[in-house]
Amino acid sequence: MDRSYWRTVLLVTTWQISASICYYTIFAATPFFRDAFGLSRFRVGIVVTTLTLGYAVFLLPLGALTDRFGERSALTLGLLGLTCGVLLVAGAPTYPLLLAAVFVLGSTYGTAMPGTNKAIFDAIEPGRQNLAMGIKQVGVTGGSGISALLITGLAGTLFWRAGFLVAAALGAVVTVGFAWTYSSASDGGGPGYPDFGALRANRPYVVLLTAGFFLGAALFTTTGYTVLYVDEAIGASVAFGGVVLALVQLFGSVGRVLAGWLSDVLPGEPRVRIGALLVVQSLGSAVMFVVVTSTTTALGAAVAFAVLGFFVLGYTGVYYSAMATLVRAEEMGGATAGGQLALTCGALVAPPSFGYLADTVGYRTAWLFLAGVAVVASVLVVHVVRTQPTVAEPAVTDA
Repeated sequence: MDRSYWRTVLLVTTWQISASICYYTIFAATPFFRDAFGLSRFRVGIVVTTLTLGYAVFLLPLGALTDRFGERSALTLGLLGLTCGVLLVAGAPTYPLLLAAVFVLGSTYGTAMPGTNKAIFDAIEPGRQNLAMGIKQVGVTGGSGISALLITGLAGTLFWRAGFLVAAALGAVVTVGFAWTYSSASDGGGPGYPDFGALRANRPYVVLLTAGFFLGAALFTTTGYTVLYVDEAIGASVAFGGVVLALVQLFGSVGRVLAGWLSDVLPGEPRVRIGALLVVQSLGSAVMFVVVTSTTTALGAAVAFAVLGFFVLGYTGVYYSAMATLVRAEEMGGATAGGQLALTCGALVAPPSFGYLADTVGYRTAWLFLAGVAVVASVLVVHVVRTQPTVAEPAVTDA
């Protein structure tokens, strides 16, 4: 692989790591929010929902602007906004202001998937795009894992807001470095805004978005409640819960790279082989949600959540690769925004639902609810695989 390939992958992955560290501070800090503001599990879920609501509201506009003006501007301004959002969360004195701050943080993360996916599919040739996508998506799990260790670790040695300040400092440094070193031929030269009407008429794309709703529900609820579950149901410390969440992210990273590599090297039509991988990951998630309900020890929980992370956090690169077999390359910014919006809408509904079930019935029922969600997602992806695409020249083709 040539130097330009690795340069693009390295820059985009570094951006994604830094952005995810900022965004996922909220998920790692749920026990501290509960203690600092006196929140129920349900109101903790509202914090996560508010974060994802900000994300959802701005995804389509930011995806359209990314297609129009290029990813360099979108990613630079997006990371600057994330840095400011983290500082607002750290300084929030009350629960309502905390919700306002996490909304701002979530809205600026809307540049992430449209910008980074456009960078991959614009700059890297077919045959290597899926591996690049898998590596880039490690930035999400890697950043989240670092965030978990940062927030929970510094809370034990300093104070619970210390991790937010470190995340903001890192975001500022990477913003400057990215703006200085990244260049793109598409910056400011896009032909126009994406045709969302054409995307809506693309039937397999719409079905994949529906599956994304359920996949997002499973993913974001898992990351939002892992630390709290390990603390309350298993009886381990919050610091140990942070380690478990980091393991979830680590194994999710392995799943993303492995799935991306398999997407490139397995035989068969790209749409079929990539879709089949997504089905396997969805069903594996369902199985592991059931396994999590049977764990009673700290070690058992760590192992179960690590394997769960391999599946439920390992699918996102394949999800976008599957999307790229259904839409044209010039539509990837807008199409990605729609796909991420579907994931995010699932995250708007599922965390409060999970928290409500945990409060009223128990954690076992809440995890089984997510298992059912993952099964529904797998059925929808099977339908995508069996439906003929409507685009003659999709972004991903055989090399």
